[in-house]
Amino acid sequence: MAAGAGHNPEDILAAYDYDLPPGRIAQHPARRREAARLMRLERASGLLEHGTIAELPSILRPGDLLVMNDTKVVPARLLALKPSGGLVEVFLLSPAQPVEVCPNGWETHQVLIRGKISHSTLYLQKNPQVELKLVEKKERGQALLAFPGSALKLAALFGSTPLPPYIKRPDGDKPLDKLRYQTVYAKRDGAVAAPTAGLHLSKNLLAKLQGLGVGLGYITLHVGYGTFAQPEAQDLAQGRLHGEWAEITPRLAAQHAACRAAGGRVIAVGTTSARALEWASASGRQLQAMNGLCGLLIAPGFVFQAIDGLLTNFHLPRTTLLMLVAALAGRQRVMAAYQEAVRLGYRFYSYGDAMLIL
Repeated sequence: MAAGAGHNPEDILAAYDYDLPPGRIAQHPARRREAARLMRLERASGLLEHGTIAELPSILRPGDLLVMNDTKVVPARLLALKPSGGLVEVFLLSPAQPVEVCPNGWETHQVLIRGKISHSTLYLQKNPQVELKLVEKKERGQALLAFPGSALKLAALFGSTPLPPYIKRPDGDKPLDKLRYQTVYAKRDGAVAAPTAGLHLSKNLLAKLQGLGVGLGYITLHVGYGTFAQPEAQDLAQGRLHGEWAEITPRLAAQHAACRAAGGRVIAVGTTSARALEWASASGRQLQAMNGLCGLLIAPGFVFQAIDGLLTNFHLPRTTLLMLVAALAGRQRVMAAYQEAVRLGYRFYSYGDAMLIL
């Protein structure tokens, strides 16, 4: 059933609203990845417990499978010059998926342009010899822009870390963000936002979990800019989200089947991993190896097939991410847990603390 079927979408979103003092929004990562706080929510009873990410080895069990998203954040923010010398920001929306690749090697990409443009040519600020050609202007600052070659390579050379809009620093991103706004297992270029639950996991912590018999598996879902956007009414009514490229490998499908057969728990690290796993387990099938655009919307009423638990950060109000968490643990319990997190001083959003739902 679609999330908005028979209901006003505005009323649906209002049910996931909450008050958050601005000071609770984390502007910097924790000193160490595993030092972040961890709120545990028991699905069956609603019991809350409090600790740190470092305690995961005492919480997870041998035979459990931890599934992580190995997408890699691309430095997708580019500064460009207009012919007049004025500055605009070009944000690659799907850097790994060009809209078109021309025979001469030029790539056309969907971008978000911050700043007014009236000419068809822009020049990269860090290398003005590189020209960008405007193909089409769209609504709300979006456009199609042609790049002379691989946009991924140009971003790697001249781009900056695409920190979320709620991280507001007068001096912008720091060199540390390049390291900390990336998971330690990031491998496949393509995301414009980090799968933030995984930011808490260090190499040492993962090695410790593996040594205790916890399985480690990986999916890929390239997180798009839509993760920061408010869901539109038509998306809620039709039960779909913006599509993001995802892949479930045969290896992960085999790990998933073995875990379930042995009675282990499958725990998704982040909502992106949860969505990809459930997308590949549609209609109650065993997890399938597949790839393509994942537009699955998970909201209360959804029947989970692929996961038994979720490690996730604290999400923005009125978002489909919060709806997914509520679908797993119950809206009232989740909203009450968020109130408790605010009261106890938990840090929210991308660089904030985490919640484990089991």
